[in-house]
Amino acid sequence: MASRLWASKAASYLRLSVFHRGFSSVVKDLKYADSHEWVKFDGKSAVVGITDHAQDHLGDVVYVELPEAGTTVTQGSSFGAVESVKATSDINSPVSGKVVEVNEKLSSSPGLINGSPYENGWIIKVEMNDTSELNSLMDSEQYTKFCEEEDAKH
Repeated sequence: MASRLWASKAASYLRLSVFHRGFSSVVKDLKYADSHEWVKFDGKSAVVGITDHAQDHLGDVVYVELPEAGTTVTQGSSFGAVESVKATSDINSPVSGKVVEVNEKLSSSPGLINGSPYENGWIIKVEMNDTSELNSLMDSEQYTKFCEEEDAKH
């Protein structure tokens, strides 16, 4: 508790955003789908992965089914799957467009999703068709509240 308090004071001093959540972390500048995928938008390109909350609930990821580059993805539709020791879950695309890159490291190291869901564990990069789709996604504060409400139901 003392280290969390110190971290909060340090973050406040440095003007950083800190979310106090028991189960996982949320990155401030990302957009989130209610199916627990995140998207980082940069111009017309978007990086997609599953959230820390999702990987936490899945447990140890042992296999990731990846699409091929060139595949078309549609917002809200499945483009792959994540298999863990607990379950297999579809991965839905939070945006529509063409897959321009796939994180091939996940084929040999699927645990990157557990260890680094927002950085090394990204899944695909998409050239978006319609950037206005981002408006239907949650920001970090909305997603935090969504997860807290969802967890309270279980």
